[in-house]
Amino acid sequence: MSTGGWIFLVVVIGGAVWAISTYNGLVALRNRFKNAFAQIDVQLKRRYDLIPNLVEVAKGYMAHEKGTLEAVIAARNGASTAAQKAASNPADGEAIQGLAAAEAGLSGALGKMFALAEAYPDLKANQNMLALQEELTSTENKVGFARQAYNDSVMEYNTRRESFPDNIFAGFFQFKPAELLQATESAEERQAVKVKF
Repeated sequence: MSTGGWIFLVVVIGGAVWAISTYNGLVALRNRFKNAFAQIDVQLKRRYDLIPNLVEVAKGYMAHEKGTLEAVIAARNGASTAAQKAASNPADGEAIQGLAAAEAGLSGALGKMFALAEAYPDLKANQNMLALQEELTSTENKVGFARQAYNDSVMEYNTRRESFPDNIFAGFFQFKPAELLQATESAEERQAVKVKF
C-alpha cells in the first residue's frame, strides 16, 4: 500500500472514531439529563403523596375553606399528570414547560392554603400538620436540588449539541434540544411563601 493509501486509511479510521465518539458522547449526555429528570420525578411523587395527607389534616380545622382545599387537590392532580407526561419523555420541551406551569399552580394553591391556615390556631399547633409541613419543606428542598442538577445536565447537553462540529452530527442524528425546567411564575409569585406553624 502506498503512503497516500495509508494516509487515506488513517483519515477514514480517525473520522469513524470521531463520529462514534461524538455520537456516544451525545447519547451519554442525553441519558444524563433524563436521569436527572428522574430524580426530580421521584421527589415530585413524594410531594404529591404528602399533599392529600396535608389537606386531610387541614380539612377538620378549615371546614369553611373547602374551595381552597379542593383547589389544592385539583392543582396537585394537574401537576401529577404533567409530571407523568414529562417523565415519559424528558426531552419533550412542551411537557417540561407544562410541568413548570402546573408546579407553579400547585405552589400557588399551597401558598394560599398555608396563608389561610394562619387563622386557625389549633391547626397551627397540630402535630400531624407540623410533621407534614416539615416533610413537605424537606421535599421542596430536594426538588430544588434535583431541578438544579437537571438544568445543569440539560445545559451541558445543549452546549455539546450546539458546538461545532458536534452540531452537524447532532442535527444529522436528530438530537433535539432539551428544555430547562424554569419557574413560570411572575416576580410577585416568586416571593417565598412565609409559613409560620
